[in-house]
Amino acid sequence: MENKFKFYNTLTRNIDTVIPHEDGKIAMYTCGPTVYHYAHIGNLRSYIMEDVLEKALRYVGYDVKRVMNITDVGHLSSDADTGEDKMLKGAKREHKTVMEIAKFYTDAFFNDCKKLNIKRPDVVEPATNCIPEFIHMIEVLLEKGYAYVAGGNVYFDTSRLDDYYVFSSQSEKELLVGVRDDVEEDVNKRNKNDFVLWFTKSKFEDQALKWDSPWGVGYPGWHIECSCISIKHLGEYMDIHCGGVDNIFPHHTNEIAQSESYLGHKWCGYWFHVNHLNDKSGKMSKSKGDFLTVSLLQEKGYDPIVYRMFCLQSHYRKSLVFSWENLDNATVAFNKLIAKIAALDPGDGPVDEAAAAELKQKFSKAMDNDLNTSMAVTVLYDVLKTKTNGATKCAVLADFDSVLGLKLLEKAADQRKKQAQMAAQPAVFTVVSESGEEDANVEALIRRRQDAKKAKSFAEADRIRDELKAQGVEVIDVPGGAKWKRI
Repeated sequence: MENKFKFYNTLTRNIDTVIPHEDGKIAMYTCGPTVYHYAHIGNLRSYIMEDVLEKALRYVGYDVKRVMNITDVGHLSSDADTGEDKMLKGAKREHKTVMEIAKFYTDAFFNDCKKLNIKRPDVVEPATNCIPEFIHMIEVLLEKGYAYVAGGNVYFDTSRLDDYYVFSSQSEKELLVGVRDDVEEDVNKRNKNDFVLWFTKSKFEDQALKWDSPWGVGYPGWHIECSCISIKHLGEYMDIHCGGVDNIFPHHTNEIAQSESYLGHKWCGYWFHVNHLNDKSGKMSKSKGDFLTVSLLQEKGYDPIVYRMFCLQSHYRKSLVFSWENLDNATVAFNKLIAKIAALDPGDGPVDEAAAAELKQKFSKAMDNDLNTSMAVTVLYDVLKTKTNGATKCAVLADFDSVLGLKLLEKAADQRKKQAQMAAQPAVFTVVSESGEEDANVEALIRRRQDAKKAKSFAEADRIRDELKAQGVEVIDVPGGAKWKRI
C-alpha cells in the first residue's frame, strides 16, 4: 500500500517513510515494564505516544500486530548488568514472592493504561514464559561464535561485530574507539560492552527465580528476552521497535547485536524513541523514591485523560517538563474543549463529506509528519471553527479521536447529560445569616419574598423587604439564595 507516514528513525537519524517488510502489515514491538513497582507518569508518557503511533498506523490503513514483553526476571538495577535484581528488590520491599509482585504490578500497569485510554497490545508475554526460547537463542549464539562462557555465565562477544554502536553517529563512534577493551567490574567479560545472556548462581546465590540450563542453574539476562519474545510472535523481521530514549543504549543496542547475530540478517528497520518527562529536579525516576503515579493524579482531582492531553501537546522527541501548574493549564484547556464539543448537536446533519475530507487532510498531514500530535490537537480547534453543521464536526472529531484517544465525544455526552440533569432539578434556595444566627420568622419572610419575585409580584417582594428592614434585618441577594444580617 502507498502512504506518506513517516517518523524519526533513531537507527538512521532521519525522518523516514515507513516501508514495512510485508506490504500493508506492521510488525511492532514495545519494550514493556519491569513489574517491580508502579509505573510513574514519565514511563507512561512513552506508552501514550507508542499508543498514538499504533493508532495512527491503523488510521492510515495498516494491519498492525503489536507485541509487548513483561519483564519479571533478569533486569538488574543497572541496565549494564550490575546491581541488584529489580524484581528481588521489590519482593524484599513488600515481603512477598517475586511472582506475587509481578502479578500485582502487571495488573496495576494495565489498569493505569486503561485509565489513560492506552490500547492493550495484541500480545503480552511475560519473560518467565519463554525460558526455552532464551536457552535456544543462546545455544545458537554460542555455536556461531558470538557468545562465550566465563565464570559460569554466558556473555555476548561484542568484539565479533563490525558495528556494535549502531545508534551512534560516525563522530560518536570515533570517540568510542578503544572503549571495548576496557575492563569493567565484571572480570569475566572480555570486553567492556559484552553483556550477559545467562546468569548462573555465581551471580546471585539468593536469586528467587532459577532454571536448569546447559550452563548450570540460573536465569536469563534482561536484553535476551525482548529479542526472543519479538521473534517468537513477529517472526524474523520486525518493522518498528519502540521504547524510551533511555533504552537506546545499552538495551536496544544489545537487542540488535544478539538478534542479527542469531538470525544472520537485518532485523528491525525502524526505531521509535520517546524523550524523558522531567520535573524541576530533572528526569523522573523510580530511583528517587518519590515519584508520581496515575493514582496520585486522581487523588489530587485530575482526570488521567487530561494527562494524556498534556503529553499530546508536546512533540514526543522533546523532553516534557511536568509541573502542577502545567497540568492545571492542560485541565483548563481540556475542559474548555469538551464544553465546546458538548455545545454541538450531533443530530444536526447530514455530514458534509467535502468539509470532512478537508479537515481530515489537515489531521493526516500533522500525524504523518513525525507524529506531530501538538499540531493534530490544533486541528481539533480548526474543526470547531469550521463553518459546517454539528453532525459533520462530531463525525470528524470522532474520526480524529480514534488516534488521539481523548474520549472527546464520550466526555461531551457526559457533560450534556449532567447539564440536562441540573436543568431538570428544582433550584435550591438557601437562606443564611452572616453571623450564623437562626431565626425561623426572618427566613420565612425571605422565602416569601423569593416566591413573590418568581411570580413576578415585585411590589409584594419590595413590601416584604421593607417589612424586614423595619425589623432591623437587611437582605443581600446572592447566587442560589440570600444572606441576611442585623442592622
